[in-house]
Amino acid sequence: MSPFWNFCKTGAHPAGFGLPQKVATLVATNKTAIGETAGMATRIEGDFDYIIAGAGTAGCIVANRLSADPTKRVLLLEAGGNDNWIWFHIPVGYLFAIGNPRSDWMFRTEAEAGLNGRSLAYPRGKVIGGCSAINAMISMRGQAADYDHWRQLGLSGWSWNDVKPAFLKLEDHFMGASEHHGVGGGWRIEAPRLSWKVLDAVADAAAEMGIARTNDFNTGDNEGIGYFHVNQRRGRRWSSARGFLKPVLSRPNLKLETDALIDRLIIENGKAVGVRFSRNGEAFEARTRGEVILCSGSIGSVQVMQRSGIGPAEWLQPLGITPVLDRPGVGRNLQDHLQQRAIFKVSGVKTLNETYWSLWKRGMMGVDYALRRRGPLTMAPSQLGIFTRSDPHRERANIQFHVQPLSLDKFGDPLHRFPAITISACNLRPTSRGVVQITDAKPEKAPRIAPNYLHTDEDRLVAADAIRVTRKLMKQPALAGYRPEEYLPGPSVGDDDASLAKAAGDIGTTIFHPVGTAKMGASTDPAAVVDERLRVHGIGGLRVIDASVMPTITSGNTNTPTAMIAEKGSAMVIADAR
Repeated sequence: MSPFWNFCKTGAHPAGFGLPQKVATLVATNKTAIGETAGMATRIEGDFDYIIAGAGTAGCIVANRLSADPTKRVLLLEAGGNDNWIWFHIPVGYLFAIGNPRSDWMFRTEAEAGLNGRSLAYPRGKVIGGCSAINAMISMRGQAADYDHWRQLGLSGWSWNDVKPAFLKLEDHFMGASEHHGVGGGWRIEAPRLSWKVLDAVADAAAEMGIARTNDFNTGDNEGIGYFHVNQRRGRRWSSARGFLKPVLSRPNLKLETDALIDRLIIENGKAVGVRFSRNGEAFEARTRGEVILCSGSIGSVQVMQRSGIGPAEWLQPLGITPVLDRPGVGRNLQDHLQQRAIFKVSGVKTLNETYWSLWKRGMMGVDYALRRRGPLTMAPSQLGIFTRSDPHRERANIQFHVQPLSLDKFGDPLHRFPAITISACNLRPTSRGVVQITDAKPEKAPRIAPNYLHTDEDRLVAADAIRVTRKLMKQPALAGYRPEEYLPGPSVGDDDASLAKAAGDIGTTIFHPVGTAKMGASTDPAAVVDERLRVHGIGGLRVIDASVMPTITSGNTNTPTAMIAEKGSAMVIADAR
């Protein structure tokens, strides 16, 4: 077995691998000074202009933009640790990071009726960079119509033409500067570094169904077939921390505190004036003369608000929390993409399953990566994408296929021993809505997460139609030579709506895109939490800048839209402070 593969098993850091060596030193020299004791909490010295809660995808960008003004003092709090583990940097490391308490909050959903009583793991990043340090790395903006719909809801400044400049400013795109892409930004985007014959055949099959090919899903209309672009640089994962936080950690006005679990906001006279957090059982307090900005995501940000007394009073009072602001929308409107993981056995073509079970080939994968930064270790979880319509009457593409040259029973299990591919279809615009609700006033306690998957007739119909489209795809002439054989949901599952909806519940799983729990909207909308400038209704000095503010989910992977929200939100903070 190769030395590289031994390293992969142990997690040791091989010499010459090129991972950042100065991060720990930078962070160690960037700790805040501890000053007076405030009550039961140790007071962080001085007042900050901005306190940012969460150094995930959004928080790293917000910290970068706000600390660019040397006159503004910025405190960035992250409940996780530093990304000084190799699996945060090798793309395939998501296999080791997801489901690991070192890097994942290890949340679970409630038992879901739509999933026939199953509960799902609900990964969230627990490290600087947040979910961008453990996610699929797929760069996907969604569709222009998604954002135009936000504008139609009354959210001025959030149409496609409004958000596109923020996307362009963020990017450093391998295709170069153009009408659709930017260069020089911190968000590196590259083409995948390997291909698979079987995936090329699936693309040919989709073309035989009349779906057009595309080399770019990010022009405003993502309908088509193509390989996903990924957040990588030369075969290494490119997280928000790598692109936006680490380059500016040396700024004297930016303070990063890791392992800082936010307890609650400090609210005085209707305004957020600071936060309380803990580290290793010790309580701390930090104050701001400007704003507190929640960037902890659709799960974390609403937990902080609810613990602080901002949320539905009927949820908070039974926990002994006095409501500061009875805002019913805090924690409601949860939306997520549910995928139906169909699996087909194939023959006469290479898949990753066979490679995985060969120690020799597995070792050579490590060698290929160490020497050339290529091969399967550079793989995103999904490589080929197909955006199409679940039925011809849809106005635009409403299902997304993630096609993988591998198969397994569930995430975390070993790959199958037989050659196979996975064809996962997800409903891009689900109508089901769920909740995130704290179950205890203590920040260590996990919240109740109930996405309510397949709760509506519409979602069950789309799920059934998506499986029909999958079966049609696998029967195309381009794949006939590989003799596809349905393994999941299985040939015994009928083609009627009821059978397919039940099958969707059996094989459906999250694709890790929770949004919407602190949605944008007018103050007169009881379900809204923030206004169009991301300010929390009814509380001064408090904003939310992360995926939770989306009123409706975007049509594709949600990490890049979250980065865009951070870019726009930062500009709003700066403009409003003038």
